[in-house]
Amino acid sequence: MEYIKQLNQTFKKGAVVDVRSGDTVKVHQKIREGNKERVQIFQGLVIRTDRKGSHTSRITVRRNASGVGVEKSFLLHSPLVLKLEVTKRSKVRRNYLSYMRKLTGKSARLQGVDFDRQAVNDVRDGEAEKAEAEAKAAAAAEAEAKAAEDAAKQAELDKKAAEVAARHQESS
Repeated sequence: MEYIKQLNQTFKKGAVVDVRSGDTVKVHQKIREGNKERVQIFQGLVIRTDRKGSHTSRITVRRNASGVGVEKSFLLHSPLVLKLEVTKRSKVRRNYLSYMRKLTGKSARLQGVDFDRQAVNDVRDGEAEKAEAEAKAAAAAEAEAKAAEDAAKQAELDKKAAEVAARHQESS
């Protein structure tokens, strides 16, 4: 049992934004199409939060797109979820806001609550930042090595061009 808990901890992100039901959030999700990758932002109302302390914690986000209700579930500790940003916090008394599915127009509005947006969204993951910095340093070193290699090739080509030009001068 202890081993399972330890294994689960390895898959958890260092820090995750505190999301509650009734929050309006922007979820930045990595989408892979073929061999291309892009970031897609899904903004909507959190109607459900599940298993908050677990590595399988999940939120369900709902939005109306062209008059059609769209719901997506996101695993908070998934590597595909790049960023989670709380834009609005509302007063709700439940964890599962299933009644919001039936509401439209003005009746679907929730009463906003003041909150410190900066403090909620400013979540720092030290390990991830360190890994990102190491990756950037490795990429910079690789680019520097490639630039030096290209400079050496260019110097060799310039030397050959100078030899050819000198031979051409001698022959004419």
